[in-house]
Amino acid sequence: MRHGFVLTIAAVCLLLGFSLGLSAKDTPGGIGLLRGKPPKEAGQAALFAAERLAENGSWEMIGIGRVYYLSGDKAKGQALFDRVTGRKPEAGDWQRIGEVYAEAGENDKAEACFQKAMSPKDDTGQSEVGAWYVRIGQREKGEELFAKALARNPDDMWHYVRAAEAYLGVPKGR
Repeated sequence: MRHGFVLTIAAVCLLLGFSLGLSAKDTPGGIGLLRGKPPKEAGQAALFAAERLAENGSWEMIGIGRVYYLSGDKAKGQALFDRVTGRKPEAGDWQRIGEVYAEAGENDKAEACFQKAMSPKDDTGQSEVGAWYVRIGQREKGEELFAKALARNPDDMWHYVRAAEAYLGVPKGR
């Protein structure tokens, strides 16, 4: 009787392991998704995998949306941005989406997002948006925001780095 029980447990474990092995082969991951494929196909496979892993995280969806948007699939990118903003978006969500629009050269959309992101207490956001205004040729608006940020936190090194980047034409650091 004991021998039959052990054999039954062994058979169940073997079948379970076999079925898990088959299901793992049905859902390939890792480099197998990308290797040897044309760039566009590999990129789309990577985005599909990223979407599956994002689990509705706002930063994650914005990051994925950024790649869609800037690689030419603006509708798909915008749909992901809309999912994020359709919930309770945080200031950082608006900031990140605004940065995508800024990268795309869509300054009106970027500005609308930046305005939603900024708070009088957020000196970091003020210096980042101030730098963006300087970059797009609206120096006066940029310097207004730099002034607010520096008045609130004059010893924040990053405020000066953002100003230097903007004035010297260096792309924003990540």
